[in-house]
Amino acid sequence: MPILDRFSLEGKTAVVTGGTGLYGLPFARALAEAGAHVVITSRSAGKAEEAAATLGADGLTATGLALDLADPDGIHAFAAGLTASLGAPDILVNNAVHRAGTTLSATTAENWDETSAVNSRGLFLLTQAVAPGMSARGSGSIINIGSIYGLVGPDFGIYDGTPMTMPAFYSYDKAGMVGFTRYLATLLGPTGVRANCLCPGGLRSDGQDARFVDAYEARVPLGRLAEEDDVTGSLVFLASDASAYVTGVTLAVDGGWTAK
Repeated sequence: MPILDRFSLEGKTAVVTGGTGLYGLPFARALAEAGAHVVITSRSAGKAEEAAATLGADGLTATGLALDLADPDGIHAFAAGLTASLGAPDILVNNAVHRAGTTLSATTAENWDETSAVNSRGLFLLTQAVAPGMSARGSGSIINIGSIYGLVGPDFGIYDGTPMTMPAFYSYDKAGMVGFTRYLATLLGPTGVRANCLCPGGLRSDGQDARFVDAYEARVPLGRLAEEDDVTGSLVFLASDASAYVTGVTLAVDGGWTAK
């Protein structure tokens, strides 16, 4: 097969959790542009449907569905409905993240439970629900969206002089994704299902504090925050047959942040 054809996702179905957010919508668009029918999920059905309509207006194939990852019964109902209508997804992008609490001292037990319900339990339950269908088909790509802070400790100096900080839950949850990815890769590999973890660095967005941007970019070997196109190509690679022999890998897309 010609090399560029191996990046095609024509005929594939992809689920992107948190598909209306900062990373989620660019991820969904990239997968759709590569040919996939993308199922965009959000706790808000309206937001999911609006995002899907935005892609549809550009001639892409997308469906927006409500999914609350804090609701175990809702996860099972979502997976059953998806399988009944579209079959087991070819690609699952575990992108959704719930945020609660800030620093170690300011994070409560309730904050911790709230984030874990989505970022840990919810991710597990959705993966558990769709993996058997992938295995039965003999193929599938699970991509967990981690972070540089699942690989290295936070550099709190980049937040000096800003109202920003790195919340306590984030490193815990993102590092857990790396381990869970390796577990999935070794467990599901014999059935033809691959699992990889994509760990982006900071993404440029509107309204960012200029002090944070300056400090962050001074810390990155490539000297800049990521743009959307910097991270979406790696996602399509991991989703496609171009990475057919890649599983259990943690790929940092961070401008060299974790190299220092």
